This record gives sequence, structure tokens and C-alpha cells, in this order.
Amino acid sequence: MENNENMVLEENVQETVQENAAPEEEKHYSSFRYAIGAVLAFFGFSSKTHRASKKRAKLVMDIATYIVLLFGAFIMVYPFWWMLAGSFAYTGGTVQGDTLTSLVWWPEVSTLNSGVTGVSFFFNYIEVFTRGLQNQYDVNGNIVGVQTFHPDYNYGIAVLNNLFYSIVPVVVGVITSASAAFAFAKIEWIGRNKVFFFLLAAIMVPGPSIMTAQYAMYKEIGFIDNWTVMVIPGLFGSIMTAFFIRQFLFGMPTSIIEAAKIDGAGYFRIFCQFILPLAMPAIMAQGLLSFMGCWNNYVGSYIFIRGDSIWVNLPHAMYLMDSRSLYSSDKAPVIAASVVCVLPVLILFGCFQKLIIGSLMLTGSKE
Repeated sequence: MENNENMVLEENVQETVQENAAPEEEKHYSSFRYAIGAVLAFFGFSSKTHRASKKRAKLVMDIATYIVLLFGAFIMVYPFWWMLAGSFAYTGGTVQGDTLTSLVWWPEVSTLNSGVTGVSFFFNYIEVFTRGLQNQYDVNGNIVGVQTFHPDYNYGIAVLNNLFYSIVPVVVGVITSASAAFAFAKIEWIGRNKVFFFLLAAIMVPGPSIMTAQYAMYKEIGFIDNWTVMVIPGLFGSIMTAFFIRQFLFGMPTSIIEAAKIDGAGYFRIFCQFILPLAMPAIMAQGLLSFMGCWNNYVGSYIFIRGDSIWVNLPHAMYLMDSRSLYSSDKAPVIAASVVCVLPVLILFGCFQKLIIGSLMLTGSKE
């Protein structure tokens, strides 16, 4: 009983003390500081004058993030839009330089409003495939430039050359790289890892540093100035492609290979019937990446193939069109040629981007 009475007395004393306590003095801030605090609270930052809402702070941060991302996307996308819009400009008149210099969203003088008879909307693209690689002549009828074009060469042949240089080496080279990846990932042999690391070390050697030696070697065996220099070296695969496919194969169970060996299958049959179908996502992704590299291989064609050869590829033909053809000063058809060169790669990547990204993510898996 005494304990209960003591507890009641203590509670009453605490209530009395709280009632008699002096009220806390309110702090007064200047109107300027109060206004600054209100602005900070609106943007999600707490201050002594105002409390900020966490939801509002998250909303403000999301808005700022999206503004930065949209600005970055604009910087990346705008050059492609400029190139596409510039391909519909008309620069055949006397103000050809101003037409592209003043281009922001759409050319001031385009193929729609040029006022020139015979100029249709796709005029520049038609010019690319009909007259794009004709020689440029001076007022005396002499060809401008040291070298001339091959009489049978045109931009359509450049596209066919590019398809040939991109499809044949990629298909054969990726299969060759996949077989090498299978040997490095699933077949036990002495010195396997040492040989693989030695091949990886070759990637550290810059390609331009050995081009002089490659040129001398290819010239001795007759690869210069013809299609062989752009096709045959690619048939032997790429160590980078083999590396990524090897990492993908590490995630596959070895029990499949062991069961096939028990049934009497050899390594070649195992590779064709089991490894290729199961590793097809990685093989397809690496094949697409290799195709993009071969399609844009300007340096290889420029170094190993002369400008007057019929075997020049598409990027090299675009350079020749810009520097030596009758469109060396008429730039809109050259921009249209660049769109023709870039568009297939963009379409391929847009259609298969999930496959490419998914394959690259799977290459980090381990057995």
C-alpha cells in the first residue's frame, strides 16, 4: 500500500512541476531568413525555420536526376539528328556552306524547298548511288586529284563489298573463336591456362603498331589491293570473342560433356551438337559486335587497299567521295552517304541490344 501511495505522490509532483514550468521561448527570425527557409523546405532541405518533407525531397532529387539524364541524352542524340537532317539539305547552289552552317533542327534550304527542277526529297540519296563516286574535273577538263576511281566502281558496289567483308569473316571467325573457347573452357590439356593468358597478352599490343609489319607480310603473299586482305585474316577468329565465349561456357555444367563422351561422342560432335546450340546467345551477341567492327573497318581498307581499287569498302568509299569526287564541295550527298553507312549498324543494335547486353552479363558467371 505504501509503495502505491508513493508512486501516486511522485506522479502528482511531476505533473505539478510540468504545469508550473515556464513556457519555452519562441525564437523569432527575420523575414528574410524565414523566406530562405521556406524556399529550402520547398526543395526538400530542412532548416531551423521549416521542416522539409521526405517525399518532396525525393521528388526534387528525381526531377534533378531526370534533367541531367535528358541533357546527356540530348548531347548524344542530337549529332545523329543533325546528320539525318543534313542529308536532306540542298547544297548544290551558291550558298552551300551557309546551308549546313546554319542548320539547327532542319536545313533552311532542303530538298523540299530548293526550287530546283528535278530535285526530289531523296535527291541526295539518289545522287550517292548514281553519281557519288564520279571524278571531279577542273575548268580545263582535267581530273582533280592524284588518283582516279575505278571505272566500274560505285557506291552500290561499296555496300556489297561491306556486306561481303562483314558477313563471311564474322560467321566463320565466330565459329572458330567458339571452338577455341570450348577447348580453353571444357577440355583439360597441359598448359591450357598459360597458352590462354599468352593470347590475352597479345590484346595489349596496339593494332596500329603492327600494321607496317602486316602490310609487308600481306604484300609478300599477295593480299594487298584485293578482297583477301579484308576476309582471310578474319576467318581465324578473335581472341576477345574467344574470351567472352569461354567465360560463358564456364557457366555450363561439365556433366553434359561427360555424358556425351560416355555415349561415344567425340569432341567435334560434342561441339557441334551440344556446345553450339547451348552457347548460341553468346555466339550471336559476339557475332553482332564483330559485324559492327567489320562494317566500320575504315583503317583496314585505307591502309591495305588503294583508292582506285574496286575492292574499297563502304567507310573508305565515303572518305573518297568527300575528298576526291565531284561532291568534295557539295557536302549534303556526303552526309547522306554517312547515313547509309551508319544506319544498318544502328538498326542491328536496336533490334538485338537485349541479346548483346544479356550475353555480356552472363560472361561473368563461373562454374
